[in-house]
Amino acid sequence: MHKSPWVSLRFKMLYLFALSALASSMTVVFLGLFALAVYRTDFPFLANIVDLVNDKLGVAVSFTLAGLLFTIVYFFVFSRSTIRYLMEISQGIERIAGGNFDFRLPIRGEDELGALADNINRMTAQLKLSIEEERRAERTKVELVTNVSHDLRTPLTSIVGYLGLINDDRYQDEVELRQYVQIAHLKSMHLKSMIDDLFEYTRTSGGMKLRPSPINLVELIGQLAGQFRLQFEQAEMECRLVLPDHPLIINADGDKLVRVFENLIVNAIQYGKSGRRIDITTRIDNSHAVVEIANYGEPLPSSIIPLLFERFYRGEHSRSRNTGGSGLGLAIAKNIVELHHGTISAASDDGRTSFEVKLPLAK
Repeated sequence: MHKSPWVSLRFKMLYLFALSALASSMTVVFLGLFALAVYRTDFPFLANIVDLVNDKLGVAVSFTLAGLLFTIVYFFVFSRSTIRYLMEISQGIERIAGGNFDFRLPIRGEDELGALADNINRMTAQLKLSIEEERRAERTKVELVTNVSHDLRTPLTSIVGYLGLINDDRYQDEVELRQYVQIAHLKSMHLKSMIDDLFEYTRTSGGMKLRPSPINLVELIGQLAGQFRLQFEQAEMECRLVLPDHPLIINADGDKLVRVFENLIVNAIQYGKSGRRIDITTRIDNSHAVVEIANYGEPLPSSIIPLLFERFYRGEHSRSRNTGGSGLGLAIAKNIVELHHGTISAASDDGRTSFEVKLPLAK
């Protein structure tokens, strides 16, 4: 059975005290024998000292004081390693308090001093992690404001510009007027879409509540593919479905999960037009249901794969306003999937780019 470290340290201190007392007793006995030998020999100077001490204090008191003195001396000698370790812990705490959160106290022994050093190391590591998370959150907030300001400024500038032309009657005829109105309307819709995405991202990243219910994932994917039939035709793309004959039941919030697959399908249509087709596959992987959405065309560089799910990330080839969105779609999808205790990943090679969503099957 594991013993408390307090017991081990108390035992250690009692052991050191007992050892000091024993060594002190042996020293006093030796001194007593030595004094007796000196007293009986022809060393008058030493004999006079012995007589003086005996007259002033008495034999019992002399031996008692000598025993206490030697006990204290021996105790400090035997416990100097413990005292040195305490000083080392104290100095280490001062370094940590000074901001050196990479410093770690050495752990020596299994008594409470070792446990104290270990707890301080754990506390320091947790404190360092908390500070890093706080700094990262601050950077995230600054980046969020910067990116939102940058992305909202462009469509807003266009809207203000074209409405200014209309307000100043700076158009040649009604055809040009309608053209300006149409551009301003399109930019307004784009601005609304970006604001909706931003709002959705803040909701999903803030731990929104889900309303899970049993859902047949095969049926859900089949219905979504049917709803995108017109978009596939307009993009001149073919959608190939590979669905199992049996249902795959998961516990999920259907509305939120639809948003995930809508984002992935829209992403595949926007950036996979050159490949002319999209493959949507659903299968079982151990205790998880897997949905894979793949498009074909120019592969993505491996360096940007880890960045795809970061908010506001868009590859340079997609920053044009014809295809570029808010840069939040994949970040929203990741948040929703993780809220369902699932995972989402991406891969791209040999002209094939795929996104894979894994969700736990209902028990």
